[in-house]
Amino acid sequence: MRTSVGRLVAILGIGAALLTGCGGSGGTVSVPVVERPDETESVDDTVEATATEAVPTPSPYDTVQAQRFDRGRMWAFENLPTSYLRETHGFTPDEEWRTKARRGALRFGSGCSASFVSSKGLVMTNHHCAREHITDVRRDEEALLENGFYAASRGEERRASDLYVDQLVEAENVTGTVYGGLRQGREAEAQAREQRVQSLQEQLTAEASKRDSSLRVEIKALYQGARYTAYTYRRYEDVRLVMAPELQLGYFGGTEDNFTYPRYALDVAFFRVYTSAGDPLRPEHHFSWATEGAQPNESVFAVGHPGSTSRFEMRSQLEYQRDHELPRRLETLRTRGDLLETYIRSNPDSSDRYDLRNTYFSIENTIKGQTGQLRGLRDSYLLARRGAAVQALQDSIRAVDSLRQSYGTIVERIEGLQQSKVVMAEKAGAFATFANLELGSRILVRALHGYYYDFLRTRGAPPDRLEAIREDAEQVTNWPAGLEKEFLVAQFEEIRAAYGADHPTVQRLFKTRTPGGVADRLVEESALMDSTQFLNLLDEGYRKSDDPSVPVIEALAPMFLNTNRQMQDVRASERTLNARLSRARLSIYGTTFPPDATRSLRLSDGRVRSYSYNGTTAPPFTTFHGLYNQYFSHAEEAWALPSRWVTAVDSVDLDTPLNLVSTVDISGGSSGSALLNEDLEVVGVVFDSNMEALPNEYLYRRTGARAVAVDGRGILEALRTVYEADRLVEEITTGTGPEG
Repeated sequence: MRTSVGRLVAILGIGAALLTGCGGSGGTVSVPVVERPDETESVDDTVEATATEAVPTPSPYDTVQAQRFDRGRMWAFENLPTSYLRETHGFTPDEEWRTKARRGALRFGSGCSASFVSSKGLVMTNHHCAREHITDVRRDEEALLENGFYAASRGEERRASDLYVDQLVEAENVTGTVYGGLRQGREAEAQAREQRVQSLQEQLTAEASKRDSSLRVEIKALYQGARYTAYTYRRYEDVRLVMAPELQLGYFGGTEDNFTYPRYALDVAFFRVYTSAGDPLRPEHHFSWATEGAQPNESVFAVGHPGSTSRFEMRSQLEYQRDHELPRRLETLRTRGDLLETYIRSNPDSSDRYDLRNTYFSIENTIKGQTGQLRGLRDSYLLARRGAAVQALQDSIRAVDSLRQSYGTIVERIEGLQQSKVVMAEKAGAFATFANLELGSRILVRALHGYYYDFLRTRGAPPDRLEAIREDAEQVTNWPAGLEKEFLVAQFEEIRAAYGADHPTVQRLFKTRTPGGVADRLVEESALMDSTQFLNLLDEGYRKSDDPSVPVIEALAPMFLNTNRQMQDVRASERTLNARLSRARLSIYGTTFPPDATRSLRLSDGRVRSYSYNGTTAPPFTTFHGLYNQYFSHAEEAWALPSRWVTAVDSVDLDTPLNLVSTVDISGGSSGSALLNEDLEVVGVVFDSNMEALPNEYLYRRTGARAVAVDGRGILEALRTVYEADRLVEEITTGTGPEG
């Protein structure tokens, strides 16, 4: 889902997206470990420890120390831990295995993962990753989300206009190029690095495009900027919908079941990649299907593009998130979610026309996920373990003169920056949705474009920079007037609460009017309610017009840009220090642990495992018995089944596994990752985690934390029995299938 205005956000440095461990030789040593009973796992373990996550006493946790996998198991392909994989899973991935794993995996659009699952370009991902594209291909009077879609022949497959998939071709370490000749240690280092990364990325993409126009390069900062890797992707832009179940199956259980287990969702969808000649792509590598599925305690691997984690942050940084950033973000999300829910309930037809339900689902998903993360940050044991890792690092730095001189004060300096962020937190939080298309006002987003476009034009900015802003403005779509008013009022009230009613800009904005009164006038009179009128106004000179939005943005834009810049300056200093500390960490510990997730390709290993919760045991697999039991036991809409599923109850093999859980390490962006066995055969597709896994954003723990996947056997059973998708089943299971 597109959550922010791309190039304007990048130009201004706006953080607008809300939705979703010594010796002097430079050798590596292990982080000191004192195991907590619920974290132990021997190489041959087949039973998960059952201790609960209750916080122990005494609260200081003086004996807590960091543990081996605190930073997780999202291994970068360019640095796979072969010895660890051999010891833990009994095999060593050779070059052929690595190549197949890399080339079979895909990035799906702007936020999910996927994989090739046939020699004819068939792509598997999640239904929730495909929702906006399912809506995109619908025709008049069709309700594809409600009724599902299946192309019985190749000619019926429908191209999704804005969808692409990316396949990783190669990865190159460019750390030396990024840092070469750069004055390190100064506060502006982060901006200088980022500018150099952008320039290098453009250069490498231009060079790659000369070889193949489908290639593009992305440079990712790893280990908080201590390392940089240039990833070359091949992009496929002709991607067509093949099959998607009904929303009711893809989102079975609704918001209430999200981030829970046991689950019974068929969260899967299939697409096909086509060549420029209009033929199905014949990928060199794809994942075959393990029709027998996975077994309890079997080794499994998720190959995908996890979005982000925060496992290298200092305790003080996590405390800032706990006390300031996350609570404010959740308050904003709940406000917008409530407004959307009310509008959708009262205006179902308009909501479908503007695709508001997908936005609402994303907000609710984010609220539940970040609530779980906040709960984790309030766990004193989690923070104690992060603090222990920092202490171990500091001890190692202080033990070596050269390290102490270069890095000895960094932790304290990072702690000091958190106080600067606290001072600005409330005012910065008031503008959190200002440039956000899902959570902000359309009028204000367009007004910000107009304000900045005119600002650049009057200062003689080059045409390509102006065109970039205009192209961004063209992406701001219309939506209902009633919803626009509510979002405007919410934005105005948040600004007034943060800055105070006596603030000069607040008084200038409202004078004797209320936020509702200002919003009413804008919705009724502003040309910025309509995309075409706004673009005309942009060309004519927005800030010189008499549009009622002009005095509003003239008041708010300087306040917003000033607040945003102050916070960005602090964060830039923080990024500089984070990178320096990570360089120290790498010099001490080496790359024995994976970098944080960065939307780059990762391999995560684990096992299919049950776990203890609420005094009982969650099974490793759920079955169609449970799906129908939920349907017959609940009257709520969330557990309703479409008529074809009710009719098929006597035909479905109810013993077939439908969902499964494993200990693979995932994060947002992992959705749609193929879950594979040792032979790189599909046993499922990852779609969620349970609540116990949400604090893994900050510290990886396996006890009770699980990744939830749709079982490959359940997918085949549904395709055969409910959807009669024989053509698709044959292609998946045999690699052949009919040509038409």
